[in-house]
Amino acid sequence: MNQNQNNNTDTIISHKYDIRIRYADTDKMGFAYNGNYLRFFEIGRTELMRHFDLVYAELENSGIQLPLVQAHCNYHNAAVYDDKLTIQAELNLDTIGAKFRFNYTIFRDNDLIATGFTEHIFMNAETKKATRPPKFFIEQINSLKKSLINY
Repeated sequence: MNQNQNNNTDTIISHKYDIRIRYADTDKMGFAYNGNYLRFFEIGRTELMRHFDLVYAELENSGIQLPLVQAHCNYHNAAVYDDKLTIQAELNLDTIGAKFRFNYTIFRDNDLIATGFTEHIFMNAETKKATRPPKFFIEQINSLKKSLINY
């Protein structure tokens, strides 16, 4: 389990997941196409949540969706065909409210490729209106925080 405490003693979970750049991921210049980085962020986010048993499908089955409301990506170095990239996704468990943010860092070995974030809201799938996080999700977060603090 990856967990960090920053200076404010926030509980931050982190997970790394490896991907490989395929030809379909590259543009005419031979670089990983810039639009793919949001997809890479989604992969990192999904795998982080899965790793900590915060599964999207459970939210969706309860009538909650997590639409993206803001995204940002800084490109530091180019990735090319057959590069093995590591996506590191982080989530501060202490800042989950109606809106919450995932942070991402993408590496190739020791080279920084990209950094960024995505912000999401909890949305009622039927009404398409913002809503509070469901009780079961907050209970999962609190349980996770407790287990990490005692880890």
